[in-house]
Amino acid sequence: MRTEVLSHESVAEWRWQIVNTKNSAFDGAFFFGVSSTGIYCKPSCGSRRPKRENVSFFLTSEQAENAGFRSCRRCYPKESNSINVTVELIVKACEIIENDCDGEISLEFLAERLNVSPSHLQRTFKRALGVSPKEFADAQRLDNFKKQVRQTDVTTAMYESGFGSSRSLYEKAVQNLGMTPATYKKGGKNIRISFAITDCSLGKLLVASTEKGVCRVAFGETSQKLTASLVQEFPAAEIQPDANNLQDYLRAIVEHLDGKRKTLELPLDLQATAFQLQVWAELRRIPYGETRSYKQIAGQIGNAKAIRAVARACAANPVALVTPCHRVIGANGDVSGYRWGVNRKKMLLDKEQSTENIG
Repeated sequence: MRTEVLSHESVAEWRWQIVNTKNSAFDGAFFFGVSSTGIYCKPSCGSRRPKRENVSFFLTSEQAENAGFRSCRRCYPKESNSINVTVELIVKACEIIENDCDGEISLEFLAERLNVSPSHLQRTFKRALGVSPKEFADAQRLDNFKKQVRQTDVTTAMYESGFGSSRSLYEKAVQNLGMTPATYKKGGKNIRISFAITDCSLGKLLVASTEKGVCRVAFGETSQKLTASLVQEFPAAEIQPDANNLQDYLRAIVEHLDGKRKTLELPLDLQATAFQLQVWAELRRIPYGETRSYKQIAGQIGNAKAIRAVARACAANPVALVTPCHRVIGANGDVSGYRWGVNRKKMLLDKEQSTENIG
């Protein structure tokens, strides 16, 4: 079951590494879907290796099929044998670390969660993946930082990624990136972004788009703050105001905000992790006028324990309304945690529910 030793870049992509090596020991542990073919397979499938950008991963065959993929007729993924105890241990350990990589996870804590001894876990994990649980967790945090720093400032990305101090971040970054975090941050390089700002019932509304689609929809108090926030999120991009070419997007969003349009489907161009994209896709399935809890969303994406991770994905949503993160509330019904202010979230929910009742 031994795989080749993972590089730092591939640690956070361990499933992709398993697929690359066609490791049959992990058959049944997860499945991968290929968007260019619409097919899902087991890790050891003998078909030609797909491009990484076309691949997504699923815990079960049911999840893959619910996402629109059909079973491969070469490897017959549904017929995968039950995974052995060792592989199951490794997969569970990786999932715990992935779902809680915003904090330090000790070997003892992880072993207790898995009901094994720390020494056994350390030995088994490193034999399988070539790195220790701690090295795996460090790689996960740095990978999250690399992705988040393109959307926000270094300090916010540092804490959101689980680094408790700038010292620990810079040590890991310089060692593994070959540069400081500030140097690494080059979000939006070679990208052209057009934006427009208009008045709406919730204050000022900004819509920004690349050639591929909408990349930001945000509320704010002033046009100056909204523009500054856009520049901060895409510091290396070429950003220009262009209200004329964004009129259709602006009109659709304002009509949706006013309750005149219950569905809002716009082309999107989002920089995000696979997990964030999965959560956001689930949010867009919440019907107008309805809400879901963070726990419900976690369950619907097949990861019931990832409640905190779902909340973080909601908080990172860059396109208000288009991805309706305002429709996610606490399990007790509390309305809290909205990127553009809790009052706006309450107003949105009240408007949708009243409009739905009238309709």
